[in-house]
Amino acid sequence: MIRAITLLLMTAISAIAFAQAPANPPVRLRGTVEKIDGQVLTVKGANGQSTSVKLAENFVVMGVTRANIADIASGKFIGTTTLGERDGALVALEVHIFPENMRGTGEGHYDWDLRPTSKMTNANVANVTSMGKDRMLTVQYKGGEKKVLVPDNAVVVSYTPAARGDVKPGVPLFVVATRQPDGSLAAPRLNIGVNGQVPPM
Repeated sequence: MIRAITLLLMTAISAIAFAQAPANPPVRLRGTVEKIDGQVLTVKGANGQSTSVKLAENFVVMGVTRANIADIASGKFIGTTTLGERDGALVALEVHIFPENMRGTGEGHYDWDLRPTSKMTNANVANVTSMGKDRMLTVQYKGGEKKVLVPDNAVVVSYTPAARGDVKPGVPLFVVATRQPDGSLAAPRLNIGVNGQVPPM
């Protein structure tokens, strides 16, 4: 009887874990534009490997430009990649400030793959406190709240509209793609670096 209950519990736990795992996790590509041919983009990764991505017919191009830590203000919707904690707060590697029309993009707190054990938090800035050159943020998202310490050396960027003509060989980019049933990758949006800025996310 005990063995049967144990097996039942193990099956239930496995089912829950399976249900929580994304069925089709996103594929995040970081690198530079190798070439673009119509709707097909070829990304050259830092390891030299080339990856093709089919772009949506109405694909959007967003520019990622350098910003300042002072641009992080209450009421802004941001994303931040964090690694570890300090004084009860997540420590930011980078912060990207979304324009108002992108509010809610990727909202939440979840695992990220920029570095091992890094996290991504996309949320509204409820409060900003200056700590010398650093900033302590209170950010809120649906179902949660986090404290985020933004060191003075964290990379801060903002989004700006860009044109398809700006997608040229050598331009740094970050793409979130989806694996299709045939194994190919597809994406509706590109994030490209402006004025040499590498998308830090």
